[in-house]
Amino acid sequence: MFSCRFIFVIFTIMLGLLSCRSFHPVPAYLPEKLVPETFSQFTEDVDPDLKWWMTFQDNELNMLIEDAFENNLDLKTLWARVEQAKASAVKAGAGLYPHITATADTLHSRRQTDYGEKPARSSQDYSFGLTGFYQADVWGKNQAERQAAIFAAQAGEYEFSFAAITLAAEITNRWLQIISQRMQLTLLHDQLENNEIMMELIRFRFRQAMVSILDIYQQQQVLDSIRAEIPLVEARKQRLTNELAVLLGKAPQIDPEISRDHLPFLLPFPAAGIPAQLLENRPDIRAAQLRLESAGWNIAASRADRLPSISLTARSVFTSRHLDLLLDNWLLSLASNITAPLFDANLRAAEVDRLIAVEDENLAAYKQAVLIAVRQVEDTLMTESRQLEHIERLMQVIDTARKALDQATVRYMNGLIDYLPVLTQILTVQGLERNLIDQQTVLLANRVDLFRALGGTWTSELISPKSISDANKSIYDANNL
Repeated sequence: MFSCRFIFVIFTIMLGLLSCRSFHPVPAYLPEKLVPETFSQFTEDVDPDLKWWMTFQDNELNMLIEDAFENNLDLKTLWARVEQAKASAVKAGAGLYPHITATADTLHSRRQTDYGEKPARSSQDYSFGLTGFYQADVWGKNQAERQAAIFAAQAGEYEFSFAAITLAAEITNRWLQIISQRMQLTLLHDQLENNEIMMELIRFRFRQAMVSILDIYQQQQVLDSIRAEIPLVEARKQRLTNELAVLLGKAPQIDPEISRDHLPFLLPFPAAGIPAQLLENRPDIRAAQLRLESAGWNIAASRADRLPSISLTARSVFTSRHLDLLLDNWLLSLASNITAPLFDANLRAAEVDRLIAVEDENLAAYKQAVLIAVRQVEDTLMTESRQLEHIERLMQVIDTARKALDQATVRYMNGLIDYLPVLTQILTVQGLERNLIDQQTVLLANRVDLFRALGGTWTSELISPKSISDANKSIYDANNL
Protein backbone atom coordinates (compact mmCIF):
# COMPACT_ATOMS: atom_id res chain seq x y z
CA MET A 1 0.00 0.00 0.00
CA PHE A 2 2.79 2.42 0.91
CA SER A 3 4.64 1.74 -2.33
CA CYS A 4 1.49 2.38 -4.38
CA ARG A 5 0.93 5.71 -2.67
CA PHE A 6 4.55 6.68 -3.17
CA ILE A 7 4.36 5.88 -6.87
CA PHE A 8 1.13 7.88 -7.13
CA VAL A 9 2.76 10.92 -5.46
CA ILE A 10 5.79 10.73 -7.77
CA PHE A 11 3.53 10.38 -10.80
CA THR A 12 1.46 13.40 -9.70
CA ILE A 13 4.60 15.52 -9.22
CA MET A 14 5.85 14.55 -12.65
CA LEU A 15 2.55 15.47 -14.27
CA GLY A 16 2.60 18.82 -12.45
CA LEU A 17 6.10 19.57 -13.63
CA LEU A 18 5.29 18.60 -17.20
CA SER A 19 2.32 20.99 -17.19
CA CYS A 20 4.50 23.96 -16.17
CA ARG A 21 5.32 26.69 -18.66
CA SER A 22 8.82 26.98 -20.08
CA PHE A 23 10.96 30.11 -19.87
CA HIS A 24 11.04 32.57 -22.76
CA PRO A 25 13.18 35.70 -23.23
CA VAL A 26 11.75 39.19 -22.92
CA PRO A 27 11.89 40.95 -26.33
CA ALA A 28 14.14 44.03 -26.49
CA TYR A 29 13.14 46.97 -28.65
CA LEU A 30 15.01 49.98 -29.98
CA PRO A 31 14.02 53.38 -28.60
CA GLU A 32 11.87 55.25 -31.11
CA LYS A 33 14.20 58.29 -31.16
CA LEU A 34 17.25 56.17 -31.95
CA VAL A 35 16.45 56.00 -35.67
CA PRO A 36 15.49 59.28 -37.41
CA GLU A 37 12.61 59.30 -39.84
CA THR A 38 14.66 60.50 -42.82
CA PHE A 39 18.21 61.30 -43.79
CA SER A 40 19.26 64.91 -44.24
CA GLN A 41 19.20 64.28 -47.98
CA PHE A 42 16.17 62.11 -48.61
CA THR A 43 15.99 60.13 -51.82
CA GLU A 44 13.68 57.45 -53.16
CA ASP A 45 13.60 53.93 -51.78
CA VAL A 46 16.87 52.06 -52.04
CA ASP A 47 17.16 48.87 -54.09
CA PRO A 48 18.74 46.34 -51.70
CA ASP A 49 19.31 43.78 -54.47
CA LEU A 50 21.47 46.16 -56.51
CA LYS A 51 25.00 44.94 -57.15
CA TRP A 52 26.28 48.47 -56.88
CA TRP A 53 29.78 47.90 -58.27
CA MET A 54 28.19 47.31 -61.68
CA THR A 55 27.25 51.00 -61.76
CA PHE A 56 30.91 51.71 -62.57
CA GLN A 57 30.34 49.82 -65.84
CA ASP A 58 33.66 47.99 -65.90
CA ASN A 59 33.81 44.29 -66.72
CA GLU A 60 37.25 43.89 -65.17
CA LEU A 61 35.98 45.21 -61.85
CA ASN A 62 33.03 42.83 -62.00
CA MET A 63 35.37 39.91 -62.59
CA LEU A 64 37.66 40.98 -59.74
CA ILE A 65 34.80 41.07 -57.26
CA GLU A 66 33.35 37.75 -58.40
CA ASP A 67 36.84 36.24 -58.11
CA ALA A 68 37.18 37.63 -54.60
CA PHE A 69 33.85 36.10 -53.55
CA GLU A 70 35.19 32.70 -54.63
CA ASN A 71 38.74 32.86 -53.30
CA ASN A 72 39.02 35.42 -50.50
CA LEU A 73 40.39 33.65 -47.45
CA ASP A 74 38.66 35.87 -44.91
CA LEU A 75 35.31 34.90 -46.43
CA LYS A 76 36.29 31.24 -46.32
CA THR A 77 37.23 31.65 -42.64
CA LEU A 78 33.90 33.27 -41.80
CA TRP A 79 31.96 30.61 -43.70
CA ALA A 80 33.77 27.90 -41.75
CA ARG A 81 32.62 29.63 -38.57
CA VAL A 82 29.06 29.64 -39.93
CA GLU A 83 29.28 25.89 -40.51
CA GLN A 84 30.57 25.46 -36.97
CA ALA A 85 27.65 27.47 -35.61
CA LYS A 86 25.18 25.35 -37.60
CA ALA A 87 26.69 22.18 -36.23
CA SER A 88 26.45 23.65 -32.72
CA ALA A 89 22.76 24.37 -33.34
CA VAL A 90 22.17 20.75 -34.33
CA LYS A 91 24.12 19.63 -31.28
CA ALA A 92 22.08 21.92 -29.01
CA GLY A 93 18.84 20.50 -30.38
CA ALA A 94 19.86 16.91 -29.73
CA GLY A 95 18.69 17.18 -26.11
CA LEU A 96 15.09 17.49 -27.28
CA TYR A 97 15.02 13.88 -28.47
CA PRO A 98 15.63 10.51 -26.78
CA HIS A 99 19.11 9.01 -27.00
CA ILE A 100 19.28 5.28 -27.78
CA THR A 101 22.40 3.17 -27.54
CA ALA A 102 22.96 -0.47 -28.38
CA THR A 103 25.20 -2.86 -26.45
CA ALA A 104 26.43 -6.37 -27.20
CA ASP A 105 28.49 -8.69 -24.93
CA THR A 106 29.90 -12.15 -25.17
CA LEU A 107 31.48 -14.23 -22.35
CA HIS A 108 33.46 -17.40 -22.85
CA SER A 109 34.40 -19.45 -19.75
CA ARG A 110 36.32 -22.70 -19.26
CA ARG A 111 36.42 -24.69 -16.01
CA GLN A 112 38.57 -27.70 -15.13
CA THR A 113 37.01 -30.28 -12.72
CA ASP A 114 38.12 -33.46 -10.81
CA TYR A 115 41.79 -32.68 -11.10
CA GLY A 116 41.89 -33.20 -14.78
CA GLU A 117 40.29 -36.65 -14.80
CA LYS A 118 37.34 -35.31 -16.77
CA PRO A 119 37.38 -32.98 -19.77
CA ALA A 120 37.20 -29.24 -19.04
CA ARG A 121 33.73 -27.73 -19.19
CA SER A 122 33.27 -24.59 -21.23
CA SER A 123 30.35 -22.23 -21.66
CA GLN A 124 29.61 -19.20 -23.80
CA ASP A 125 27.04 -16.54 -23.03
CA TYR A 126 25.68 -13.86 -25.36
CA SER A 127 23.72 -10.75 -24.60
CA PHE A 128 22.66 -7.58 -26.38
CA GLY A 129 20.40 -4.77 -25.44
CA LEU A 130 19.03 -1.30 -26.13
CA THR A 131 19.22 1.58 -23.69
CA GLY A 132 17.14 4.72 -24.09
CA PHE A 133 17.58 7.97 -22.19
CA TYR A 134 15.35 11.02 -22.35
CA GLN A 135 15.41 14.17 -20.24
CA ALA A 136 12.04 15.87 -20.23
CA ASP A 137 12.31 19.51 -21.26
CA VAL A 138 10.01 20.65 -18.45
CA TRP A 139 11.14 24.27 -18.28
CA GLY A 140 12.18 24.65 -21.90
CA LYS A 141 15.92 24.53 -21.17
CA ASN A 142 16.82 22.38 -24.17
CA GLN A 143 14.52 24.30 -26.46
CA ALA A 144 16.02 27.61 -25.28
CA GLU A 145 19.56 26.36 -25.85
CA ARG A 146 18.63 25.20 -29.32
CA GLN A 147 16.92 28.48 -30.17
CA ALA A 148 19.94 30.44 -28.92
CA ALA A 149 22.22 28.33 -31.11
CA ILE A 150 19.98 28.81 -34.16
CA PHE A 151 20.01 32.59 -33.75
CA ALA A 152 23.78 32.52 -33.27
CA ALA A 153 24.17 30.53 -36.50
CA GLN A 154 21.97 32.95 -38.41
CA ALA A 155 23.92 35.88 -36.95
CA GLY A 156 27.04 34.24 -38.35
CA GLU A 157 25.47 34.15 -41.80
CA TYR A 158 24.67 37.87 -41.61
CA GLU A 159 28.20 38.61 -40.44
CA PHE A 160 29.44 36.67 -43.47
CA SER A 161 27.17 38.79 -45.67
CA PHE A 162 28.50 42.03 -44.19
CA ALA A 163 32.04 40.79 -44.75
CA ALA A 164 31.14 40.21 -48.40
CA ILE A 165 29.81 43.77 -48.68
CA THR A 166 32.99 45.09 -47.08
CA LEU A 167 35.13 42.95 -49.38
CA ALA A 168 33.37 44.32 -52.49
CA ALA A 169 34.01 47.84 -51.21
CA GLU A 170 37.68 47.09 -50.46
CA ILE A 171 38.20 45.61 -53.93
CA THR A 172 36.56 48.62 -55.56
CA ASN A 173 38.59 51.08 -53.50
CA ARG A 174 41.87 49.33 -54.40
CA TRP A 175 40.78 49.33 -58.04
CA LEU A 176 40.07 53.06 -57.94
CA GLN A 177 43.34 53.87 -56.19
CA ILE A 178 45.39 51.81 -58.65
CA ILE A 179 43.79 53.68 -61.53
CA SER A 180 44.41 56.95 -59.68
CA GLN A 181 48.12 56.15 -59.23
CA ARG A 182 48.30 55.19 -62.90
CA MET A 183 46.84 58.58 -63.80
CA GLN A 184 49.33 60.24 -61.47
CA LEU A 185 52.20 58.52 -63.27
CA THR A 186 50.86 59.61 -66.65
CA LEU A 187 50.49 63.18 -65.40
CA LEU A 188 54.01 63.19 -63.94
CA HIS A 189 55.51 61.98 -67.22
CA ASP A 190 53.56 64.66 -69.11
CA GLN A 191 54.75 67.31 -66.67
CA LEU A 192 58.29 66.02 -67.01
CA GLU A 193 58.08 66.25 -70.79
CA ASN A 194 56.68 69.81 -70.70
CA ASN A 195 59.32 70.94 -68.23
CA GLU A 196 62.11 69.43 -70.37
CA ILE A 197 60.83 71.52 -73.27
CA MET A 198 60.87 74.55 -70.99
CA MET A 199 64.44 73.67 -69.98
CA GLU A 200 65.54 73.69 -73.62
CA LEU A 201 64.05 77.16 -74.06
CA ILE A 202 65.83 78.46 -70.95
CA ARG A 203 69.14 76.97 -72.11
CA PHE A 204 68.70 78.60 -75.49
CA ARG A 205 68.08 81.95 -73.84
CA PHE A 206 71.11 81.35 -71.58
CA ARG A 207 73.32 80.71 -74.61
CA GLN A 208 72.04 83.98 -76.02
CA ALA A 209 73.02 85.69 -72.74
CA MET A 210 69.42 86.63 -72.13
CA VAL A 211 69.09 84.91 -68.71
CA SER A 212 71.40 83.87 -65.92
CA ILE A 213 72.47 80.38 -64.86
CA LEU A 214 70.06 80.74 -61.92
CA ASP A 215 67.11 80.16 -64.27
CA ILE A 216 68.59 76.86 -65.39
CA TYR A 217 69.13 75.74 -61.82
CA GLN A 218 65.57 76.68 -60.88
CA GLN A 219 64.12 74.75 -63.82
CA GLN A 220 66.37 71.79 -63.06
CA GLN A 221 64.91 71.81 -59.54
CA VAL A 222 61.45 71.34 -61.06
CA LEU A 223 62.67 68.43 -63.19
CA ASP A 224 64.39 66.76 -60.26
CA SER A 225 61.32 67.10 -58.03
CA ILE A 226 59.15 65.41 -60.67
CA ARG A 227 61.64 62.58 -61.15
CA ALA A 228 61.80 62.14 -57.36
CA GLU A 229 58.00 61.82 -57.14
CA ILE A 230 57.70 59.10 -59.79
CA PRO A 231 59.25 56.25 -57.70
CA LEU A 232 56.95 57.05 -54.79
CA VAL A 233 53.87 56.83 -57.00
CA GLU A 234 55.11 53.58 -58.53
CA ALA A 235 55.66 52.17 -55.02
CA ARG A 236 52.14 53.15 -53.95
CA LYS A 237 50.71 51.55 -57.09
CA GLN A 238 52.60 48.32 -56.48
CA ARG A 239 51.59 48.24 -52.81
CA LEU A 240 47.93 48.67 -53.80
CA THR A 241 48.32 45.93 -56.41
CA ASN A 242 49.73 43.58 -53.77
CA GLU A 243 46.86 44.38 -51.42
CA LEU A 244 44.36 43.69 -54.18
CA ALA A 245 46.01 40.36 -54.99
CA VAL A 246 45.75 39.24 -51.35
CA LEU A 247 42.09 40.26 -51.26
CA LEU A 248 41.63 37.99 -54.27
CA GLY A 249 43.26 35.14 -52.37
CA LYS A 250 46.38 35.22 -54.54
CA ALA A 251 50.08 35.78 -54.01
CA PRO A 252 51.21 39.44 -53.96
CA GLN A 253 53.46 38.88 -57.00
CA ILE A 254 50.42 38.29 -59.20
CA ASP A 255 49.30 41.46 -60.97
CA PRO A 256 45.48 41.59 -61.31
CA GLU A 257 44.34 42.60 -64.76
CA ILE A 258 43.40 46.28 -64.77
CA SER A 259 43.68 47.93 -68.17
CA ARG A 260 41.71 51.08 -67.40
CA ASP A 261 43.78 54.28 -67.50
CA HIS A 262 41.20 56.78 -66.26
CA LEU A 263 38.73 57.02 -63.40
CA PRO A 264 35.09 56.13 -64.13
CA PHE A 265 32.48 58.85 -64.37
CA LEU A 266 30.32 59.40 -61.31
CA LEU A 267 26.75 58.41 -62.03
CA PRO A 268 23.78 60.37 -60.63
CA PHE A 269 23.15 60.21 -56.91
CA PRO A 270 21.89 56.74 -55.85
CA ALA A 271 18.76 56.08 -53.85
CA ALA A 272 19.45 56.11 -50.11
CA GLY A 273 15.96 55.35 -48.78
CA ILE A 274 15.13 56.03 -45.15
CA PRO A 275 17.03 55.08 -41.97
CA ALA A 276 14.45 52.45 -41.01
CA GLN A 277 15.41 50.44 -44.09
CA LEU A 278 18.92 50.05 -42.71
CA LEU A 279 17.54 47.72 -40.03
CA GLU A 280 16.67 45.27 -42.81
CA ASN A 281 19.39 45.99 -45.38
CA ARG A 282 22.47 46.15 -43.14
CA PRO A 283 23.64 42.60 -42.38
CA ASP A 284 25.73 43.76 -39.41
CA ILE A 285 22.61 45.24 -37.80
CA ARG A 286 20.67 42.04 -38.42
CA ALA A 287 23.56 40.07 -36.93
CA ALA A 288 23.63 42.29 -33.84
CA GLN A 289 19.87 41.83 -33.44
CA LEU A 290 20.18 38.05 -33.68
CA ARG A 291 23.05 38.03 -31.19
CA LEU A 292 20.77 39.92 -28.82
CA GLU A 293 17.95 37.40 -29.28
CA SER A 294 20.40 34.53 -28.81
CA ALA A 295 21.53 36.10 -25.53
CA GLY A 296 17.90 36.28 -24.37
CA TRP A 297 17.38 32.57 -25.04
CA ASN A 298 20.58 31.75 -23.18
CA ILE A 299 19.17 33.55 -20.15
CA ALA A 300 15.99 31.49 -20.41
CA ALA A 301 18.06 28.30 -20.53
CA SER A 302 20.13 29.30 -17.50
CA ARG A 303 17.01 30.09 -15.48
CA ALA A 304 15.51 26.73 -16.38
CA ASP A 305 18.73 25.05 -15.29
CA ARG A 306 18.08 26.20 -11.71
CA LEU A 307 14.87 24.13 -11.48
CA PRO A 308 14.31 20.37 -11.04
CA SER A 309 14.80 18.08 -14.03
CA ILE A 310 13.14 14.79 -14.94
CA SER A 311 14.91 12.03 -16.84
CA LEU A 312 13.58 8.70 -18.08
CA THR A 313 15.70 5.61 -18.73
CA ALA A 314 14.54 2.44 -20.46
CA ARG A 315 16.63 -0.67 -20.98
CA SER A 316 15.91 -3.90 -22.75
CA VAL A 317 18.43 -6.72 -22.48
CA PHE A 318 18.31 -10.09 -24.24
CA THR A 319 20.46 -12.90 -22.80
CA SER A 320 20.96 -16.59 -23.48
CA ARG A 321 23.44 -19.37 -22.73
CA HIS A 322 22.81 -20.79 -26.17
CA LEU A 323 22.47 -18.85 -29.36
CA ASP A 324 19.26 -20.58 -30.38
CA LEU A 325 17.63 -19.46 -27.14
CA LEU A 326 18.71 -15.85 -27.53
CA LEU A 327 15.19 -14.46 -27.77
CA ASP A 328 13.76 -16.67 -25.05
CA ASN A 329 15.41 -14.88 -22.15
CA TRP A 330 15.02 -11.13 -21.98
CA LEU A 331 14.67 -8.38 -19.41
CA LEU A 332 12.93 -5.00 -19.73
CA SER A 333 13.42 -2.21 -17.19
CA LEU A 334 12.06 1.34 -16.99
CA ALA A 335 13.27 3.97 -14.55
CA SER A 336 12.70 7.65 -13.93
CA ASN A 337 14.27 10.15 -11.60
CA ILE A 338 13.91 13.74 -10.53
CA THR A 339 16.96 15.84 -9.66
CA ALA A 340 16.90 19.30 -8.17
CA PRO A 341 19.81 21.57 -7.21
CA LEU A 342 19.74 22.28 -3.48
CA PHE A 343 23.06 24.01 -2.89
CA ASP A 344 25.60 25.03 -5.54
CA ALA A 345 27.25 28.05 -3.87
CA ASN A 346 25.32 30.39 -6.22
CA LEU A 347 26.87 28.76 -9.29
CA ARG A 348 23.67 28.79 -11.35
CA ALA A 349 22.51 32.16 -10.04
CA ALA A 350 25.83 33.69 -10.99
CA GLU A 351 25.50 32.23 -14.48
CA VAL A 352 22.09 33.87 -14.84
CA ASP A 353 23.58 37.21 -13.77
CA ARG A 354 26.45 36.77 -16.20
CA LEU A 355 24.14 36.06 -19.11
CA ILE A 356 21.95 39.05 -18.22
CA ALA A 357 25.09 41.19 -18.45
CA VAL A 358 25.87 39.55 -21.80
CA GLU A 359 22.39 40.50 -23.00
CA ASP A 360 22.95 44.09 -21.86
CA GLU A 361 26.22 44.08 -23.77
CA ASN A 362 24.52 42.78 -26.91
CA LEU A 363 21.74 45.33 -26.58
CA ALA A 364 24.25 48.16 -26.38
CA ALA A 365 26.13 46.71 -29.36
CA TYR A 366 22.87 46.51 -31.32
CA LYS A 367 22.03 50.15 -30.60
CA GLN A 368 25.59 51.18 -31.43
CA ALA A 369 25.45 49.30 -34.75
CA VAL A 370 22.27 51.18 -35.68
CA LEU A 371 23.74 54.55 -34.73
CA ILE A 372 26.95 53.87 -36.64
CA ALA A 373 25.01 52.80 -39.73
CA VAL A 374 22.89 55.96 -39.72
CA ARG A 375 25.98 58.10 -39.15
CA GLN A 376 27.88 56.41 -41.99
CA VAL A 377 25.08 57.11 -44.44
CA GLU A 378 24.74 60.70 -43.24
CA ASP A 379 28.50 61.24 -43.50
CA THR A 380 28.73 59.90 -47.03
CA LEU A 381 25.68 61.85 -48.21
CA MET A 382 27.07 65.08 -46.81
CA THR A 383 30.62 64.37 -48.01
CA GLU A 384 29.55 63.70 -51.60
CA SER A 385 27.72 67.01 -51.96
CA ARG A 386 30.61 68.94 -50.37
CA GLN A 387 33.24 67.01 -52.35
CA LEU A 388 31.47 67.80 -55.62
CA GLU A 389 31.45 71.47 -54.68
CA HIS A 390 35.14 71.30 -53.73
CA ILE A 391 36.12 69.68 -57.06
CA GLU A 392 34.14 72.26 -59.02
CA ARG A 393 35.96 75.12 -57.27
CA LEU A 394 39.30 73.32 -57.54
CA MET A 395 38.87 73.14 -61.30
CA GLN A 396 38.25 76.89 -61.31
CA VAL A 397 41.48 77.38 -59.36
CA ILE A 398 43.36 75.21 -61.87
CA ASP A 399 41.96 77.19 -64.78
CA THR A 400 43.02 80.48 -63.19
CA ALA A 401 46.47 79.09 -62.32
CA ARG A 402 47.01 77.96 -65.91
CA LYS A 403 46.11 81.39 -67.20
CA ALA A 404 48.51 82.96 -64.74
CA LEU A 405 51.23 80.54 -65.92
CA ASP A 406 50.63 81.48 -69.55
CA GLN A 407 50.90 85.17 -68.73
CA ALA A 408 54.02 84.68 -66.63
CA THR A 409 55.64 82.64 -69.42
CA VAL A 410 54.87 85.30 -72.05
CA ARG A 411 56.24 88.08 -69.86
CA TYR A 412 59.34 86.00 -69.12
CA MET A 413 59.98 85.34 -72.80
CA ASN A 414 59.65 89.05 -73.48
CA GLY A 415 62.19 89.81 -70.77
CA LEU A 416 59.73 91.70 -68.58
CA ILE A 417 60.14 89.52 -65.47
CA ASP A 418 62.64 87.03 -64.09
CA TYR A 419 62.01 83.30 -63.94
CA LEU A 420 60.81 83.12 -60.32
CA PRO A 421 57.12 83.99 -61.08
CA VAL A 422 57.13 81.37 -63.84
CA LEU A 423 58.65 78.78 -61.51
CA THR A 424 56.06 79.55 -58.84
CA GLN A 425 53.16 79.12 -61.28
CA ILE A 426 54.60 75.90 -62.72
CA LEU A 427 54.80 74.34 -59.26
CA THR A 428 51.31 75.62 -58.43
CA VAL A 429 49.70 74.22 -61.57
CA GLN A 430 51.44 70.87 -61.26
CA GLY A 431 50.41 70.50 -57.62
CA LEU A 432 46.81 71.41 -58.42
CA GLU A 433 46.64 68.92 -61.28
CA ARG A 434 47.84 66.11 -59.04
CA ASN A 435 45.46 67.17 -56.28
CA LEU A 436 42.55 67.11 -58.72
CA ILE A 437 43.14 63.42 -59.43
CA ASP A 438 43.30 62.72 -55.68
CA GLN A 439 40.06 64.58 -55.02
CA GLN A 440 38.25 62.82 -57.84
CA THR A 441 39.40 59.52 -56.34
CA VAL A 442 38.12 60.61 -52.93
CA LEU A 443 34.74 61.40 -54.47
CA LEU A 444 34.43 57.96 -56.05
CA ALA A 445 35.68 56.25 -52.88
CA ASN A 446 33.03 58.11 -50.91
CA ARG A 447 30.38 56.75 -53.29
CA VAL A 448 31.70 53.26 -52.54
CA ASP A 449 31.45 54.02 -48.81
CA LEU A 450 27.84 55.11 -49.35
CA PHE A 451 26.97 51.82 -51.03
CA ARG A 452 28.70 49.93 -48.22
CA ALA A 453 26.81 51.97 -45.60
CA LEU A 454 23.47 51.20 -47.28
CA GLY A 455 24.13 47.46 -47.11
CA GLY A 456 22.04 45.22 -49.31
CA THR A 457 20.38 41.85 -49.63
CA TRP A 458 22.24 40.77 -52.78
CA THR A 459 24.61 38.81 -50.54
CA SER A 460 21.95 36.10 -50.18
CA GLU A 461 23.21 34.76 -53.51
CA LEU A 462 26.52 33.91 -51.82
CA ILE A 463 24.77 31.68 -49.27
CA SER A 464 23.47 28.41 -50.68
CA PRO A 465 19.65 28.08 -50.78
CA LYS A 466 20.00 24.81 -48.84
CA SER A 467 21.71 26.71 -46.03
CA ILE A 468 18.90 29.23 -45.79
CA SER A 469 16.15 26.61 -45.96
CA ASP A 470 17.82 24.52 -43.26
CA ALA A 471 18.07 27.54 -40.97
CA ASN A 472 14.43 28.44 -41.55
CA LYS A 473 13.36 24.84 -40.96
CA SER A 474 15.32 24.79 -37.71
CA ILE A 475 13.50 27.89 -36.48
CA TYR A 476 10.15 26.38 -37.48
CA ASP A 477 10.90 23.14 -35.66
CA ALA A 478 12.09 24.99 -32.55
CA ASN A 479 8.99 27.18 -32.44
CA ASN A 480 6.66 24.23 -32.75
CA LEU A 481 8.19 22.01 -30.09
